[in-house]
Amino acid sequence: MTPAGISPGTLLVRNAEVLVTMDGRRREIRGGGLLAQGNRIVAVGSSSELPATADRVLDLAGHAVVPGLVNTHHHMFQSLTRALPAAQDAGLFAWLEALYPVWARLTPEMIRVSTLTAMAELILSGCTTSSDHLYLYPNGCRLDDSLESAARIGMRFHAARGSMSVGRSQGGLPPDGLVEREADILADTQRLVEAHNDPARFSMLRIAVAPCSPFSVSQDLMRESANLARALGARLHTHLAENDTDVAYSRERFGMTPAEYAQELGWVGQDVWHAHCVRLDDAGIDLFSRTGTGVAHCPCSNMRLGSGIAPVGRMVAKGVRVGLGVDGSASNDAASMLGEARQAMLLQRVGLGPSAMTARQALELATLGGAAVLGRDDIGCLAPGMAADFAAFDLRGVAHAGALHDPVAALVFCSPERSSWVVINGRVVVEEGRLLTVDLPSVLERHNRLARALAAG
Repeated sequence: MTPAGISPGTLLVRNAEVLVTMDGRRREIRGGGLLAQGNRIVAVGSSSELPATADRVLDLAGHAVVPGLVNTHHHMFQSLTRALPAAQDAGLFAWLEALYPVWARLTPEMIRVSTLTAMAELILSGCTTSSDHLYLYPNGCRLDDSLESAARIGMRFHAARGSMSVGRSQGGLPPDGLVEREADILADTQRLVEAHNDPARFSMLRIAVAPCSPFSVSQDLMRESANLARALGARLHTHLAENDTDVAYSRERFGMTPAEYAQELGWVGQDVWHAHCVRLDDAGIDLFSRTGTGVAHCPCSNMRLGSGIAPVGRMVAKGVRVGLGVDGSASNDAASMLGEARQAMLLQRVGLGPSAMTARQALELATLGGAAVLGRDDIGCLAPGMAADFAAFDLRGVAHAGALHDPVAALVFCSPERSSWVVINGRVVVEEGRLLTVDLPSVLERHNRLARALAAG
């Protein structure tokens, strides 16, 4: 390709310290670059092989360029309730019981602002695609509030219409006032999927069907949700086997392990992904492998709540699709995808030894792994025909000093840094560390005021 042949709307990246492709050969190109036309990549290689000019040229000398990171599980509204004293030192069920009354005061504005805040934090960590599981809707809140914020900030979004229908009086965990009627849940889910789910390649918005958990929804709702999702061509998402108490609840209430429960209700298959799976047993791992069922691994949250170490190594060895999720910011209190990759690597080593997971394997979970879990063949790697989603990290600062002999491993081993540049769907959204699509200081000021009001009641 010659400069004269470049089409309008081109973006050229040149001179990267290393460009991590995650392509079929897992190429890492020193002095690499890429050419994007519109929202897709048309060429990848060494800078000398690429055109010299384009409509916009980014000289990324001293930077590592990676595929946009993919977050497969989040609760963005929880960024309003980070580090609340009542929930700082509790396990999953006690943590939820402490926070449910606070979340019952959420408003539509809180959903919109917290989504902007959570997405800004993710984007600045190099994340270009995120799922979000919004499962409670008090005081007129709707999933539409999240969709509005995603469109505003410019993030590729998999919005999961969550739900809770079994309150405390029926043997569930949430307060009765936070659950919805199942007919209303299904009707609103259908509305959202029909109005917003875009299955096309390079789609910026997809809707998933996502009853919350075995301890907050009925078996009927799980079955009907699966039927609805498959009739409409949407994906399915829920929590599963998060800790020992979760497993004990499934055994006592349903007489089944979590994996058996999922299989019984039609919640396995290529169109399903489950969050956590910390206590997924060997039979469950085999089931997920046979059926193509995906897992969102959330190491920071699992450590924060004392849930345990998910058997990610065994899952990957068996061919289970595994991606990373930061989980809600009230059970992680951070939303750094590089930080999550680092903790995924370290946590496997704590449990299984220093060779249990390499830095490159962790980075693969954050890119290709997440893309596979979300059912996407257009993100997660840098190659011709893929979406122009990528992030660049400046390696010239103190965090990476002394590590440039292996800059790819350094991204995971060293202190997680903010991204210098982020491009989503061919659009520059972070430039030299500054988020371009929203006025972040104003968003954060409003977010903090709303968080104080929410905590104070």
